[in-house]
Amino acid sequence: MNFTQAAKPYVEEKLRDAQQAFTNKDDVAGFKALEDAHVIGQHSTFHHTRVHYEMLKFGLKHRDMKEVFGQIFRMIGALTKTAIGLLPEGNTGGANVSPFKPMPVSPANKAILDKIKHAQS
Repeated sequence: MNFTQAAKPYVEEKLRDAQQAFTNKDDVAGFKALEDAHVIGQHSTFHHTRVHYEMLKFGLKHRDMKEVFGQIFRMIGALTKTAIGLLPEGNTGGANVSPFKPMPVSPANKAILDKIKHAQS
């Protein structure tokens, strides 16, 4: 099983959590779930780009031009750099942080990443 396959249920769960939070008008929790999905899925070009697309939709909905342009830039990076491993570990993916800055991984996301790694072996 490759990373994309192993990460799929976890990324999809976080995306569902984000959608539910947005439905409940809780943008803070929704964006946090997108950030978690980014950290979990960033080693897969598919998941990495997909999460940035969801963040782009958030920026468009809120007319947040910093987020919109930041996500367009990040989507290009996700499409072109993920496969060669050029990504900052733990980066949460929003336009509020440098796209080049490594960040600590939360214990909850670390546990998920450990499960994904185990599923690959």
